Amino acid sequence: MTKQINTIAVLTSGGDAPGMNAAIRAVVRTALARGKKVFGINRGYNGLISGDIFEMNSKDVSDIIQKGGTVLRTARCKEFITPEGQKRGADMCKVFGIDGLVVIGGDGSFKGAEKLANLGINTIGVPGTIDLDIACTDYTIGFDTAVNTAMEAIDKIRDTSTSHERCSVVEVMGRDAGYIALWAGIVNGAEAVLLPEKQNITQEELIKTIIQNRNKGKKHNLIINAEGSPEDSVKLANRIEEVTGISTRATILGHLQRGGSPTAVDRMHASMMGAYAVDLLCKGKSNRVVAFKEGKYVDYDIIEALKMQKSISEKRYELSKILSI
Repeated sequence: MTKQINTIAVLTSGGDAPGMNAAIRAVVRTALARGKKVFGINRGYNGLISGDIFEMNSKDVSDIIQKGGTVLRTARCKEFITPEGQKRGADMCKVFGIDGLVVIGGDGSFKGAEKLANLGINTIGVPGTIDLDIACTDYTIGFDTAVNTAMEAIDKIRDTSTSHERCSVVEVMGRDAGYIALWAGIVNGAEAVLLPEKQNITQEELIKTIIQNRNKGKKHNLIINAEGSPEDSVKLANRIEEVTGISTRATILGHLQRGGSPTAVDRMHASMMGAYAVDLLCKGKSNRVVAFKEGKYVDYDIIEALKMQKSISEKRYELSKILSI
């Protein structure tokens, strides 16, 4: 028998990502259009456990679609990793009469959603992370904005570095996944891209390439380094300058990539995914993850989704090397 859903809540968990507000807005307004009561949960699972929950209406999500970050805020919650914390979260849902929950976040957030589903709370995950590292989906909320932010920043770095005939080592986010680095490497015309998944470029090979480029008359070299690669950006820059004599600077873009107004792509996908999540709940579905796969919005069982593996596109990685010649 399909469970009747009368009250839907939404939370954001893990790292913030541009477009999360568009997803929140879509969840709230779609749920209201379906005749459901809607609650917002502040500070992720931490707010769920502590009861930081409030009823939302259409006006509460006005004028947020263009804003970066998340109006519901986000926080890590070690307590929710424990069975006791998970039970407290499920009990709090029952206190507020919450039948269905939309969780916007990454793999860690989905693991929490799966635990709540096992405790009787219908849950749907929506992929929100700038790292694009969720295997079941071709797109995650925030990635497009983060890549565009990195691209624009690197373009500016290249301008000044070319004027001074420097080498630039630019570190982008991606502790476990190199998607931002790979995309930035291609769209910014980098001479080398260093990824967590590809550890086949030595410092000696990199320095040799830079020297050869100088001998060919190249005025500037750009190296994109994912934060999770084996190379420390500052140490690498110092080593390049020491060996080559070329002035080299390291720039760490850091959390700059998480902020800013989301692109049209992020706003559109986030809106569609948020609405899709509500429709799944209204159909009595639970323990599902919304995904964008091969041009379509689909959904997967959370356990199935968490088991999937994702790898860097060999074609794009090879292209980044070809275009750097």
